[in-house]
Amino acid sequence: MKSYHNYTLYKVIDELTLAIKQIEPHEKFSFGVTNPDLSVSIYNGSRLLRKGEEYIYRGYKTWVDLAHTLGCRMLTPQVLSEELVTITYEKLNLDVSFHTKDVSVEEKYGSESIFTQIHKNEEVSFLFYYKQALQNAKLQERKRVLNLGVNSGDEFEVMQKLLCKDDVKEFLGLDYCSSAIETANEKFQNDGRFSFLEADINRLNDLGIGKFDLIVSIGTLQSSNLSFNTTLMSIVQNQLKKDGAMILGFPNCRWIDGEMIYGARVKNYNFSEMGLLYKDVLFAKKYLQQKKFRVTLTGKDYIFLTATSIR
Repeated sequence: MKSYHNYTLYKVIDELTLAIKQIEPHEKFSFGVTNPDLSVSIYNGSRLLRKGEEYIYRGYKTWVDLAHTLGCRMLTPQVLSEELVTITYEKLNLDVSFHTKDVSVEEKYGSESIFTQIHKNEEVSFLFYYKQALQNAKLQERKRVLNLGVNSGDEFEVMQKLLCKDDVKEFLGLDYCSSAIETANEKFQNDGRFSFLEADINRLNDLGIGKFDLIVSIGTLQSSNLSFNTTLMSIVQNQLKKDGAMILGFPNCRWIDGEMIYGARVKNYNFSEMGLLYKDVLFAKKYLQQKKFRVTLTGKDYIFLTATSIR
């Protein structure tokens, strides 16, 4: 097993990139690095001298980030000595991802799909910033809430925890996947405030659902069957109250083989390319500001746009 305790990060990345290319999915690769517990309150790249040997300090975050960058998951490190630990990477199977499936709606997003294995509310970089967005949008003051692309209702679960059980609210979730709607209905069957409707967002104006104080849509308006700009403008004009609020979540990640990997990706690129993400985010920000909303952008693996009326 090779030790990289005194290698530059540039050389480490080059060597590990080559090593990972040579192994198969779910094979493991181990290497030695400087024990991150060797010192505290120092930055990556700091040189430490121990027993006449130089060690380059890097925290565990470095190795987690590099694992995802190289298409791997990091397993539990093993302490070799006071100065060294063993890092083990397991190569991900890039084919185990709902992103790669060119199938029907039911198969891709339905109750038996890979998508249902994803639990966004168990990901810190989603839950923390989504909860922050709800608080910034003053969820407690909103009476009617619409969730576009609700699937099985993950976003509603967070709202449910933030509110008192006796709060008088109306929550409506829309999705065009029938089995996902069935799952959501079962999940919230004991809370009469929540209702769900199988519907196509392209036909939103035909549903007669009225206007809402808060509209939430996470990773839905960027769907290939929707025109983002046109759909957003229509929703703001027809379903959002003038003194309402909106939360849009833009995925800046991919779900692969049990891991949430940072960085949006578009077709024809084998690396993260975020041009379309930024394009949609900036359009939404500018449009909502023109409509007299205060807009903030937060998040990391999901970019949250929160808009609140300043009328």
